[in-house]
Amino acid sequence: MRHVIALDVGGTGMKAALVALDGGLLYEERRPLARGLGPAAVVESILRFAGDLRARGRERLGTIADAAGVAVPGLVSAEHGGIAVHSARLGRHGRRDVPLREPLRHRLDGMPVAVERSARAAGLAEGRLGAGRGAGRFLFVSLGSAVDGVIGVGDGIEADARAHGHAGRIGHVVVRPGGPPCGCGRRGCLEAVASEAAVGRAWSTLCGDPSVGGAACARAVAAGDEAASRVWREAVAALADGLIAAHTVLDLRTLVIGGGLAEAGETLLTPLRAAVEERVTFQRTPAVVRAALGDGASCLGAGLLARDLLTRTTAPRPGPVRRLPEAHGEAAGPVVPRAAVSCVGPRGRDR
Repeated sequence: MRHVIALDVGGTGMKAALVALDGGLLYEERRPLARGLGPAAVVESILRFAGDLRARGRERLGTIADAAGVAVPGLVSAEHGGIAVHSARLGRHGRRDVPLREPLRHRLDGMPVAVERSARAAGLAEGRLGAGRGAGRFLFVSLGSAVDGVIGVGDGIEADARAHGHAGRIGHVVVRPGGPPCGCGRRGCLEAVASEAAVGRAWSTLCGDPSVGGAACARAVAAGDEAASRVWREAVAALADGLIAAHTVLDLRTLVIGGGLAEAGETLLTPLRAAVEERVTFQRTPAVVRAALGDGASCLGAGLLARDLLTRTTAPRPGPVRRLPEAHGEAAGPVVPRAAVSCVGPRGRDR
């Protein structure tokens, strides 16, 4: 049976699936990824998993995969052959310019391979299959150990015609000048004050328990703890400031909130909607919704990317890009074709 490989590299593990061309889930597997590995060891783990998946398809399905899609954390250069330009997971303290696409193609005997950053893969899945479907223009924001974002348009995400491939990185918008240091080198970035990791650090410091994280803070908020609620309100206010800045520039219909912090559900979304509403002036208030696909979103997106490779190599040359109707009378963007992948992983922490 014809199929593609979908592989998502997370902070402590990898998720993968073999997906039929009609979207059916044929096989899935998870593997741990040890912390502290150097970049060469991490890349070799990815290559070995991909090679095993290729062999698994031949054994179970009678044929090797037609293409592979791989999602990795950090930045990926679309211009330079799927190189991870900067990925904290591909080595201690981050590693720049780690080749991925060509080593994968070599390990997979020349199979077409797409490599994309995890947030873009997750946003693609949410746009075609999840909470962004039918939204027109949306922003997918992942609140995990980092904060990342993807601009959605036409049941998909912005096309690859990007200046540098970094659009949507809302986590590095400064919302609290002079605030906590961010991994990017600046201070007061959204990621430094409103990521799950940042909320966890603030709550851990306040309650004196180094083992607690963002999820524990959310539970304390739901239980009525006033100290936790102060931490939560500060994070929600910073997040709303960042989201309104993005909305002002992009004219969005929907804000899709994913990642580990979104697992708090209405404990997060109810005050966030109110904070966004308070900050709206001339703009129209966007809908604020929870992402639908949980921690399977990036793996789903990787499968869609692999399917798109087959579409590009077999479809006739496309005509002019069709434009979307305007979101609220201002900005518009290209329509991204929809794929039929329908496998959905369990809801859980994104990364």
